[in-house]
Amino acid sequence: MPRYLKKNNIKKIALLVLALVVLVGIIAMLPPVRDRITTHLNNLKAQIYFALYPPEKVSFIPQDEVARVVQMTIQALTPTPSAIGSASSTNAPEIPEVTTAPKVAPTPLPASVNIKGIRYMDQHFGFNECAPTNLAMALSFWGWPGKAQDTSQYLKPYPQDKNVMPYEMVSYVQDKTDLAALVRWGGTAQLVKSLLAAGYPVVVEQGVTLPDMSTGKPSWMGHYLVVSGYDDAKKIFIVQDSYLPGGNNYHLSYDQMIGDWRSFDYVFLIVYPKDKQNDLFAALGNYADEASSDRIAGAIASNEISTFSGVNLFYAWYNRGTNLVQLQDYKGAAAAYDEAFTVYATLPQDNTRPYRMTWYQTGPYYAYYFTGRYQDVLNLANTTIKTTTQPYLEESYYWRAKAEVALGDHQAAAGDLQTSLKYHPGFSPSLDLMNQLGIKN
Repeated sequence: MPRYLKKNNIKKIALLVLALVVLVGIIAMLPPVRDRITTHLNNLKAQIYFALYPPEKVSFIPQDEVARVVQMTIQALTPTPSAIGSASSTNAPEIPEVTTAPKVAPTPLPASVNIKGIRYMDQHFGFNECAPTNLAMALSFWGWPGKAQDTSQYLKPYPQDKNVMPYEMVSYVQDKTDLAALVRWGGTAQLVKSLLAAGYPVVVEQGVTLPDMSTGKPSWMGHYLVVSGYDDAKKIFIVQDSYLPGGNNYHLSYDQMIGDWRSFDYVFLIVYPKDKQNDLFAALGNYADEASSDRIAGAIASNEISTFSGVNLFYAWYNRGTNLVQLQDYKGAAAAYDEAFTVYATLPQDNTRPYRMTWYQTGPYYAYYFTGRYQDVLNLANTTIKTTTQPYLEESYYWRAKAEVALGDHQAAAGDLQTSLKYHPGFSPSLDLMNQLGIKN
């Protein structure tokens, strides 16, 4: 073959390869393809990161707890009559007696209830959409015509946001609908039945074991459900589970419902028409008043502290801290959280370890910040952010910024506030702090 023909063939092959590269590049830039490639790359990154730094092995140790361990060690090495005994029991926060018991409905409840009229929706239109989806289902019962994508736009302005708080769901109802909503803690199976019997679906937040979206491995995470009925004969609640295939009218045993609910302090949300407030408050009984609900929840947690061990003991101490934060007893809350994190450090380092806890429940930040324990706020935020390759957790960056301001590092705080607003555009606590510091967004 003549040399010039060979050169022409090489040029043709090179042009063909270049054209293919350009074509692949164009296809890769198409949003559906680009998003799929990005997802696969992020998942691969997460798998490598978690293989090197398993989040189940990460523990937060409060500074006060370190000091206590040192003191216990000194006492053990130099025993005195006053030091004999359990140092941890003398320094642990006092467990109040259970003096407030939840009131149940004054009339006998029906043996079964199955509320109809909820439009079932699944959450698989996007990433981590259980909060918007379950709120949409609860709204649909009262004639709201929207869909989960509508609530998602408000609740998750950054689509990859890993968590939606109950108060954010209440804000959506207040700002975007003609309905009302409330959140309470310390719910019980009997209370849920009373509310269902009165005609009110109940949204609950639970800790469940599901496949991680990045690694595919089962692990503990938060999940919302709409409870729409119960059956005493079968000992089951009827729930709308937006995650599971066939989650419409899914059956959950009483024991599993309570066990999974415990890790979120038995929190529940009710959506209701404004003209039905008196009727709802009658069904709520003592829970109609928020402070009373907090005290009931605290009594339940205190009772469980004396009953449970292992991960349930961790939940009980954590819940106690949450209730004391609600009641603005920050010193008592900090001590309770110290106990919770001490228990956490002893838990098996496997997929049952609830390492995502501070993604969803930020009470320790309040407790440590308002008792002047700024380094603990900083350390806890660092620990929380370290548990994921995609730390889309606006609250942790906000609290880290608060601690950095208190410790005099305004430059670091400005960066964290910007990150917080990237992951949640319009997040008002971060905007307020930026304004106080004179930082332009």
